[in-house]
Amino acid sequence: MVRLLRMTARGSAKLLVLSLGLAIGRATAADAPAGPPAEGGSSGSFPVSIRVDAASPRGELKPIWRFFGADEPNYATMKDGRRLLAELGQLRPQQVYFRAHNLLCTGDGTPALKWGSTDIYTEDAAGRPVYDWKIVDRIFDTYLARGVRPYAQVGFMPQALSIKPEPYQHAWRPGLNYSQISTGWAYPPKDYGKWAGLVYQWVTHCVQRYGRREVEQWYWEVWNEANAAVYWHGTPEEFYKLHDFAIDAVRRALPTARVGGPDVAGAGGRFMENFLRHVVSGTNYATGRIGTPTDFLSFHAKGAPTFVDGHVRLGMAAQLREIDRGFAMIAAIPELRRKPIVIGESDPDGCAACQGPHLGYRNTTLYSSYTAASFARKHLLADRHGVNLEGALTWAFEFEDQPYFAGFRVLASNGIDLPVLNVFRMFSRMSGQRLAVESSAEVALDAILRDGVRGAPDVSALASLAPRQLAVMLWHYHDDDLPGPAAQVTLQLEKLAVADGPARLTHFRIDDFHSNAFAVWKRLGSPIAPNEPQYAQLQAAGQLAEMGGGETVRLERGRATVTLTLPRQAVSLLVVEWD
Repeated sequence: MVRLLRMTARGSAKLLVLSLGLAIGRATAADAPAGPPAEGGSSGSFPVSIRVDAASPRGELKPIWRFFGADEPNYATMKDGRRLLAELGQLRPQQVYFRAHNLLCTGDGTPALKWGSTDIYTEDAAGRPVYDWKIVDRIFDTYLARGVRPYAQVGFMPQALSIKPEPYQHAWRPGLNYSQISTGWAYPPKDYGKWAGLVYQWVTHCVQRYGRREVEQWYWEVWNEANAAVYWHGTPEEFYKLHDFAIDAVRRALPTARVGGPDVAGAGGRFMENFLRHVVSGTNYATGRIGTPTDFLSFHAKGAPTFVDGHVRLGMAAQLREIDRGFAMIAAIPELRRKPIVIGESDPDGCAACQGPHLGYRNTTLYSSYTAASFARKHLLADRHGVNLEGALTWAFEFEDQPYFAGFRVLASNGIDLPVLNVFRMFSRMSGQRLAVESSAEVALDAILRDGVRGAPDVSALASLAPRQLAVMLWHYHDDDLPGPAAQVTLQLEKLAVADGPARLTHFRIDDFHSNAFAVWKRLGSPIAPNEPQYAQLQAAGQLAEMGGGETVRLERGRATVTLTLPRQAVSLLVVEWD
């Protein structure tokens, strides 16, 4: 139950109780014998006061969440991949972007873990280039038909161009040595002219197929994590050369293309520092001129989960520290300080296709609450460094025909959405100005950077104000996947510039009993192969659940107070709308 305190003209608080029931199509009594905890509170709960000041904007709430990606490009064209792309595209049509590895790899397009191919480039017996666009076109066509645009990664090396073409396709599986993925695709080209020719022809083809205006909206970046030995078997200087030739080729094909990079592992350290100096003041390997066109900059940031005393412990501090270092590095160069930044992979851990006890958070609300809390801190870090954060890309998609809830880092499993996807559905309902928020139970940014969330839990909010709408996302997060008391939240909404009168209140929730197909699957007995009614129930449970419906709150003097119970690992979105 949510309680609304309506302020009277004399300033006293009159209690208005609104009963919020479970969403239709979610967990039924048969699924959950114990039922969800009552919203009215419990003896083990603790009080939290959160204040949202509608008169204190902090700038635009940029939709930094609208970027996704995966190692395996060919899953996009398969049945569940197409379905998930459509759901991502619906979040914000034509503004959602997808990044994938292996778009230039040699092969027949059969997907595998940590692998993909398009056969885009081969050579005839005389060594002349042969281009084949069928598979890569199918991938991009699938994106665009569903409202998703490419964040086009120029990589990896086709077999015919690699200086070490054998062995080429790997056969890695979870549990094998991760370095086994690093084969002939990770080497520099034997001919930089042919490398540039491939990129030029690919971009030219895209312009012809999709139109200049469309391709101008894409992001073009070169390679992935060239500072990591797994992904690049060349020197840093050879990568800068690879980058320069590719960027020059993109711009020759489309002078208005949006180009950047380098999508390094972590903040990139000295490799990134030297790259930034190179694109600003170094001699361009392709043109001989000073500098390399750069429209955006990208690096990666991952958390560090562990398994401690029988439970998962996430490492948000590690991820935020990488973001802090990356922002500081870019902010230190005046020519680059205001360039858009995309955190090209931004996740609680570093390997989507890996499995293990320390990765057991992925199906659960620990992942969704981590995502809500960490994205809010990305905005704060961008504010601190004065940089232009444009995106934070979630490296999670789906793996076709794997066991249900197999433990990969994904957004959906066999066409059933995980709780974390519903955080992005919440984000998509927020727009306008980001507002100042104060919480009595917030863990301060500097404390998280230093220690993570290891003591008291983090209970706070992200708020936005658009015309005739105020949205507040609240979370209850802790690094440790352990039970804990619920938070009794008193949310104060203040200084809304609206006349007195009624407003509509919509409450969305992610917890053990809402927006959580994994919890329903477990209550069904974890079926290996759900039957048709079970599958339909799981799909419905994977959607964003609304608590109650048609609730009304009366705003007086631009103020209202909402109270709610927020269980551990829960995320709520409250949307207040008025005419």
